Amino acid sequence: MVGGNFLNKELTPPTWYYHTYNYFLNVTVFPFLEVAYTCTLFKAEALGLKPYGYSGFTNQDRYFSARLRVLKEGQFWKYMPAVVLGTSDPFTSSGGGQVGTTEGNGYYSRFYIAASKHIPVVGKEEIGVHLSYLYNNRKEYKLNGFALGVTYNPSFHPQLRVIAEYDSKDFALGATYLLFKHLHVQVEMQRMKYFSGGLTYKIHLK
Repeated sequence: MVGGNFLNKELTPPTWYYHTYNYFLNVTVFPFLEVAYTCTLFKAEALGLKPYGYSGFTNQDRYFSARLRVLKEGQFWKYMPAVVLGTSDPFTSSGGGQVGTTEGNGYYSRFYIAASKHIPVVGKEEIGVHLSYLYNNRKEYKLNGFALGVTYNPSFHPQLRVIAEYDSKDFALGATYLLFKHLHVQVEMQRMKYFSGGLTYKIHLK
């Protein structure tokens, strides 16, 4: 998958006191393993480069992320949730190289474990329930604690997915919509009022 997003400043760490953008590449290496590379744009003013004649987006923060599915939903018994271990921005080369930094680079650093289960509700309809625990060492952007999400794909219109989530700090409501079997349109309202959104193009290799 390749894509990009507009990020409202309310969705980003405090270092980004302005709206910004990111772009990314996400590859499903195996059915149980995803690896992604994400770049988020910096403004020159935030980096102290304005006196040198620079302005606007002139640099970017880069990081890797990964998700490993250790249990498949329904594996061993029918009530078994899918279980995933994941991390984003776990390592920075600044300061001699560190894992789980407290400050400096590693703005999006986090580690998590998540469980997901789809539950039938009425007729063909079902909802997805997702519970996770997040952890990081950041001084300015702590997300430590439990997060919860609920998703719904209507059986009569499966291209649509509605999402409600709590990320251990804020509530958000969002949706994704699949166009032409490959293009996902994403919108999110952080705290129900701050808009972020983007596009993702999914390429099937087989």
